[in-house]
Amino acid sequence: MATESSPVVQQIGRNTNDKSAKLLNAMYHPDLELAASCLVTDQYGKSCEFGDLYRDKKAIIIFVRNFLCYTCKEYVEDLAKIPKSYLQAADVRLIVIGQSSYQHIKEFCSLTKYSHEIYVDNDKEIYCKLGMKKGESSSSSAGSPHVKSNMITGSIKSIWRAMTSPAFDFQGDPSQQGGALIVGPGNRVHFLHHDMNRYDHMPIVNLLHYAGVQAVHFGVRSPILEV
Repeated sequence: MATESSPVVQQIGRNTNDKSAKLLNAMYHPDLELAASCLVTDQYGKSCEFGDLYRDKKAIIIFVRNFLCYTCKEYVEDLAKIPKSYLQAADVRLIVIGQSSYQHIKEFCSLTKYSHEIYVDNDKEIYCKLGMKKGESSSSSAGSPHVKSNMITGSIKSIWRAMTSPAFDFQGDPSQQGGALIVGPGNRVHFLHHDMNRYDHMPIVNLLHYAGVQAVHFGVRSPILEV
C-alpha cells in the first residue's frame, strides 16, 4: 500500500466534482487491505479471497442486508437488468455479496433473475472490516428509485418467503446494513457508500457512471445523477 496516499475515511462519490473525482482514483482504503484475505463463498460452496474479486479488474460490489429483505430483493432485480455486454465493454465486474448461508444464493438468484456474480460473507467479516452499519438511522425511502413495495406489503412478502423456504431463517442478520463499493484493479478505491437503512441503496445509474459503464435507466422515473 502506498503510504503517501491519503486513506479514504468516509463516503466518497457523492457531491464530488470531476476534478476531485480524478483525485479519488489514487486513494486507498486501509480497511480494504484488511478485508482482502477474508473468504467469500459462491452458490456451490466454493470459497475464494475477497481480494481476488477485484485484484485484476475494476468491480462494482454491492453488499446487501439479507436475502429476505424486500428492498434488497427489488434492488437486485434492477441490478439484474444491467446487460452483461455493458459490463464487458467497460471491463468491469458486477458482484453482489450477502451475509447468509451460501445455500440461499440459488433461490435468491432465481427469484430476482440475477445472473451476474454473487457470493456470501457468512461470518460478516468483510461487512465489519469495511465499517458497514448495524441498525437503522432512518426509515425514509425518499429518493430511492429501486424500491417498489411499501413497508407493509414488502414485509408481508418477506415473511411469506421465510415461511415457504426450505429453512425458516432470516437468510442473514436483519440488523446488518449493506453498502456499495467500486474498487480495483488492486486496492484502488473509486467509490464507497455505507447504507444507513434498508432504503439507502446507492442509485444504480450513479454506480454505473462512477464505474464508467454505459447507463441503464429503470422504471418511469427520470434518473438523477448525484455529483
